[in-house]
Amino acid sequence: MEDFIYFFTFQDPSITWVVLGIILLGIGSAYVGTFSFLDKKALLGDAISHAILPGICVGFILAGEKNPIYIVSGAFFSGALATFLSTWLKQHTKLSEDTIIATILSVFFGIGIVMMTTLQKSGNPEIAGLNTFIFGNAIGISETDLKIYGGLSLIIILILTLLLKEFRLMVFDPSFGKAIGFPMAGIRFLFNVLMILAVVVGIQAIGVVLMAALLITPGAAARFWTDRLYPLLLLAAFFSVISGILGTYVSFVLPQMPTGPWVVVFLSLIALISFTFSPKSGILFRALARKNYLKKTHIDHLLKGLYKAEEEEKKTLTIDEIYDLYPYQIQEIKKSIKHLAKLNYIKVNQANIVLSEKGKIEAMRIVRLHRLWELYLNESMNIAPDHVHESAEQMEHLLTPELEAMLEKRLNYPTLDPHQETIPRTRHDL
Repeated sequence: MEDFIYFFTFQDPSITWVVLGIILLGIGSAYVGTFSFLDKKALLGDAISHAILPGICVGFILAGEKNPIYIVSGAFFSGALATFLSTWLKQHTKLSEDTIIATILSVFFGIGIVMMTTLQKSGNPEIAGLNTFIFGNAIGISETDLKIYGGLSLIIILILTLLLKEFRLMVFDPSFGKAIGFPMAGIRFLFNVLMILAVVVGIQAIGVVLMAALLITPGAAARFWTDRLYPLLLLAAFFSVISGILGTYVSFVLPQMPTGPWVVVFLSLIALISFTFSPKSGILFRALARKNYLKKTHIDHLLKGLYKAEEEEKKTLTIDEIYDLYPYQIQEIKKSIKHLAKLNYIKVNQANIVLSEKGKIEAMRIVRLHRLWELYLNESMNIAPDHVHESAEQMEHLLTPELEAMLEKRLNYPTLDPHQETIPRTRHDL
């Protein structure tokens, strides 16, 4: 608890600098990663993050120490070379994009590991701590490092904010953007530069192995909560910042723990919560919606069966006759009978079931929707009358009153369906 209070009250200026750097890194990475995720280029970010390792080693060799300017420059040029090769191979070979990215990722990372192992055996005392670029160590960042990485993050955030419209066109409709005069090739080139910079900025704090997670996971998790771009960017930035701060706190409390894996752990937890509990796309919400839909389907079928019986001048159906109509849904039909009886839609008299006045109105509505949709499929889609029933069975549960009114108007208020059965509109149709 003492460490928690010490860390989050920012008594130590170095902690304040680290947290500020993590916030800038998280926002910049989340912005770039969200656009990359929406552009379906998530794997490219993973390839770049692994491909910058040789550049880090080259930067160290040229500087003879962990000079952040040399390290950043080497990593940037290594990432740029990987991006160029990815584009060139895609344009001049028949290899698929995922094959190209996997090859570049493996080759560059393999070369980087060989170079780093060789450097570690060179006996150079300055090599100590260079391997933290693999898994990251935010607490080990110096004030000079933070000024460089934080400054680059700020540049990324400003460019993405100022050119939001251009990047939105690049992701959602580049053809339209080109048609109205935007230089889409230049915008994509600029975005690739920003993506490389975002990866390079995160190497010290998160590490080359897991930087792709900080790019992609926040946007993917935020996508479960919203479909709009601005809230998506803000939510992704929030997830990224929270995970970064918590990962940094763990590294502060447990100095031997690298920051990158813990940031990914917290990001994964947020992604899991989003996947499970988000109100629109979460697995629980979808399961509940499907359960309610199936329940409504069974209820509608039961009402429709009772209405058709009355059309045939049969005032009641026995429970056994209803089971015979739906032999594979007996348990669901039992629940539907109880539910409709509670709503006063049906009356149960021993083994006989009859529609109430309230139930007749609802049953008539369902039958009307079914027959209107059958007629629409027959007349507008040219589907034969004996093939329209199954589709109408599915659509009758989804049509809203607005769609029903539009359908009636489109069909000119018909009286008969394709099977020459009456489309009921008033209680007198019974």
